[in-house]
Amino acid sequence: MSSPARSPDRAAILRDAIGLGLAVGLYGAAFGAAAVAAGLTVWQAMTLSLLMFTGASQFALVGVLGAGGSALAAVGSALLLGTRNTVYGVRLIPVLRPRGVLRRLAAGHWVIDETTALSLAAPDRRLAWLAFLTGGATIYLTWNAMTVVGAVGAAALGGTTRAALDAVVPAAFLALLWPRLRRSFPEAAVQRRVALGGAVVALVLTPFVPAGVQVIAAVVAVGLAGPPRTTARPTASEEMA
Repeated sequence: MSSPARSPDRAAILRDAIGLGLAVGLYGAAFGAAAVAAGLTVWQAMTLSLLMFTGASQFALVGVLGAGGSALAAVGSALLLGTRNTVYGVRLIPVLRPRGVLRRLAAGHWVIDETTALSLAAPDRRLAWLAFLTGGATIYLTWNAMTVVGAVGAAALGGTTRAALDAVVPAAFLALLWPRLRRSFPEAAVQRRVALGGAVVALVLTPFVPAGVQVIAAVVAVGLAGPPRTTARPTASEEMA
């Protein structure tokens, strides 16, 4: 049994995980609509949300397909954006310490930005697991349910109205990205520089490369830039020298 002192922590984690999960999961409707607008069926959109379950990669895939890009470029864009989840997984292993191959594989399906943030913010391993499972389940269930709503709704629209859904992908991307650019987000200045650099690379290449290639190039360019360099402060002896 958890101590009474843990009750406020437990309640706060449940509140934050469920609240964040519902807020993020609602964007599944935008993905469902964008997927159908890009030419996917309702069942294909549902399958992507069930098996891929990483919003940025899902939007990248349907965005490239909707712009007329090849399947190879679409998959490449999705995979490159999804590589960050591997880094999250490495970071979460010492925090959650999942036991057994099956448990690690099951947990790996829910390793995304939000579950990582929730887990790392928890004060101990037990509460980290609670945050991870609660946030992951809430986002997964809500995202998949809203994918169906968005896909079915878009499929019921006429061709002319469906064409207007082309704006859904960039709008949803911006909505997912915006919280990470605010000053309250950790290392927001670095996040803004990365976003700006990627956008510049993609915009410059857009007139010259097939659809989807500019997204891959932007991700590769940002990756090659490496981590931000921090300037070490001089010691007292160095200042006196």
